[in-house]
Amino acid sequence: MPMLLIKGFYDIKGSQPDGDTVHFTADDPGEWSLVGGGGGRAVEHSAVGRAKLRLDAVDALETHYGPSRDHQPLQFAHAARDELLKSLGFVDVQRQPDETVTATTPETVPGFVLTRGADVHGRCIALAGAGTAPGASGLEIDVDVAVLLTTVNHHLLVEGLAYPTFYRSLFTSLRVEMAAVAVQAREACRGLWASDVTTTGAKITGLASLTDDVVILPKLFRRTVDYLRLAMPLSCYPAFLAGVQDRYSVLSTGERRAGLHHIVEVTNGHTVRMTHQPEDLVFEDA
Repeated sequence: MPMLLIKGFYDIKGSQPDGDTVHFTADDPGEWSLVGGGGGRAVEHSAVGRAKLRLDAVDALETHYGPSRDHQPLQFAHAARDELLKSLGFVDVQRQPDETVTATTPETVPGFVLTRGADVHGRCIALAGAGTAPGASGLEIDVDVAVLLTTVNHHLLVEGLAYPTFYRSLFTSLRVEMAAVAVQAREACRGLWASDVTTTGAKITGLASLTDDVVILPKLFRRTVDYLRLAMPLSCYPAFLAGVQDRYSVLSTGERRAGLHHIVEVTNGHTVRMTHQPEDLVFEDA
């Protein structure tokens, strides 16, 4: 899988990293213009080359979603964030109560990103690694499973600290590997999987159920929070999902769908569950 390699360093002071987003500064700010072949969505970055990364193929529990800064159970949201930063090489991180980083040891960590594009928010969608890069900066390299294994994306799935969440731009060989290690983590009940109720059913009696109790796929969490803000009966949730029109394919059936209502059920008036495991879904690129 050819991906653009950009060398630089991680610098998280003043930011609010979570389990799947972190700031990275390119050694050569001009290399951000190469993302997506120069004709795709632009990566938003500062004059010195600092940009926000969105880790490809993984979704960690939310620490601050939306204007109300709703979170998922923080035990696992913070575990993913802390493991991400530890894996990159930060050994001490100081924060304010709102989770803004005030100081780190070391101040920066050298590393690299491998990318094919940016999302609608201007974040670079990337496989992220620390230390020595596997090639020359500003050029495309072939990213195989061996390279994937050096990334924090893969590590978070191995540890069971994030859900696999795949988009169409990810090559099949990499997706298959990431799905396999996620399944292994689930079967071993590692990390969040010991508490996951995405497919067994999340009992939702109010917003606090989502923020404090149930552990579910973050995409499902975000959609459910948005719906609860409308103060409508949970029985109408499938109609809301139909209107949102998330587009995806179900790998096990080959179906292409629009709307999560095809794979989300509401039972007993208060229980929400997905009928497919996360690794069985491939979403259209964000």
